[in-house]
Amino acid sequence: MQIAVDPPLAGPAAYAPPRPVARAAVLALLRAALRGDGDLLSLLPASAYRTDIGPLGYSRRSILLVNQPDQVRRVLSDPEGIFPKSDLMVAALAPLIGDSIFVSSGETWRRQRRMIDPAFTLMRVNRAFPAMQEGAAACERTLDAHVRDGTAFSLDLAMSHLTADIICRTVFSTGLQTGAAREVFDAFTIFERSVAQVEIRRLIMDRAWTSVPQRGFVLAACQTIRRLLGDLLDTHLGPGGAGFDDIAASVIAARDDFTRTAFSREELIDQLGVLFLAGHETSASALTWAFFLLAMQPPLVARLRAEIHAVAGAADPIDFEMTRHLPTIRNIFRETLRLYPPITFLPRVATAPTMIGHRRVRRGALVMVAPWVLHRHAAYWRDPHVFDPDRFLPEREAALTPGAYIPYGLGPRVCAGAAFAQTEAVLLIARLFRRFDLHVLDPAGVRPAARLTTRPNEQIMVRATYARP
Repeated sequence: MQIAVDPPLAGPAAYAPPRPVARAAVLALLRAALRGDGDLLSLLPASAYRTDIGPLGYSRRSILLVNQPDQVRRVLSDPEGIFPKSDLMVAALAPLIGDSIFVSSGETWRRQRRMIDPAFTLMRVNRAFPAMQEGAAACERTLDAHVRDGTAFSLDLAMSHLTADIICRTVFSTGLQTGAAREVFDAFTIFERSVAQVEIRRLIMDRAWTSVPQRGFVLAACQTIRRLLGDLLDTHLGPGGAGFDDIAASVIAARDDFTRTAFSREELIDQLGVLFLAGHETSASALTWAFFLLAMQPPLVARLRAEIHAVAGAADPIDFEMTRHLPTIRNIFRETLRLYPPITFLPRVATAPTMIGHRRVRRGALVMVAPWVLHRHAAYWRDPHVFDPDRFLPEREAALTPGAYIPYGLGPRVCAGAAFAQTEAVLLIARLFRRFDLHVLDPAGVRPAARLTTRPNEQIMVRATYARP
């Protein structure tokens, strides 16, 4: 597939990082079908970035792309209760996270949310910040070893290990061992690349609510992740479990308002699996892209280092309060989420005939809200494919279109960990780029792909060196 890679120009604001070249609708469909790698970005035609509401390609069940901000809010808020998460997504994720809060709907979702809400208070960033610090320190030691030995390493795997370690410390009060982190990374990579939701042939040819069997090796990858989560959970269920005061303990203690029943062990793995994967996989995706973008922009790295030194000095610890005074880093992360939103697509299914804007929607239609497209839409963004963190400066942010930036979703299902993710990213970027430079070995070979999350199609290999004083 041809990739658009514009080299860095005079300054950071002139850099347009890798993206697929958009084609006409028929060519995009043929390309996606022939490649057969499940990359949903290759399915997007050039017209997707200009339309407000319109069909996405050609399919048996009808796929409607919604880019109009007020209609995006209606679909994701779903006041009528007719746009649950798509049947394809639910079927794809069920072997991994069951009928958990991420995919359930209606009264089941409301019951789960009531039970889990107290656990979300334990994700308050001031409470979780020590876990972030511990994870960052462990990552610094790993990078020290890479610098000393001169070894190349996978940026994707490093970010996956780092965020898995932090979320484990937050949810289970323990770090994730290197071997287990690698198992999770490998298993999720298999799952994401091969799960039936991303089989484009099924997306095009199948009717709504068609049963989609998952292949054996995909189910095995799910079982690997669930086994590792179960091992972590069992430390809290045994005789010593009463001593924990963390998210896992809160979810274990949760009771239904009416029946006073608790989650079973399998349901606990479902619910904690959502928190683990949301806090690990999506953060790893965003940080991989943020670190890649910074590696490609040395002038911007120099600018953020000057900001860090002004706030925290050259070597002093970066505490929680300091992370609130690093606007350049915060805007770098916000712009990363704009260009490479971890959740590329937010698919819903219409359970009743309706209208979305001027478009008639039939029952069973797939209603697609795509942050990737909305964040790059020509009507809402100036130079939409350019990496420009300064577009989020206060004097420019006022000109942005309300509702055109939704990296954490909208409505009642908006990501509860948004503040956690932003603080984590600011801290990690500040700590690691204060000490290290990253050098991408094959920048021309980097291209994004979207299956369940927005990832590089192949792992990004880098080397680390110490930052020059």
